[in-house]
Amino acid sequence: MGEYSKNVTMSDSDKDKLIGLLTEELPVLRAKIGLSQEDLSNIIGISRQTYSTIETGKRKMSWNTFLSIILVFAFNEKTSTILEASGALSPELKEVFNVDRRNERT
Repeated sequence: MGEYSKNVTMSDSDKDKLIGLLTEELPVLRAKIGLSQEDLSNIIGISRQTYSTIETGKRKMSWNTFLSIILVFAFNEKTSTILEASGALSPELKEVFNVDRRNERT
């Protein structure tokens, strides 16, 4: 397990803040890589209708949905910089996901 066994504990308030930051950037992030709402909802495993209500702010995304969306955009060269600049990818999550090593070959 080694370096991958680190646990990250976040308060609900911290999670809500990150979710809010990501929600604001969703249309830009999707457009940057040419995904429709339906494309992204299929990738992360929710309905397009649910995704649409999240993107428009009518519904708060769950933490699991947040993590799924972060994974899609954090490891894409076209969106990783936007995501990191938005603040939605906290230093703790960045470390857990090992984002800085995304381009390394093992």
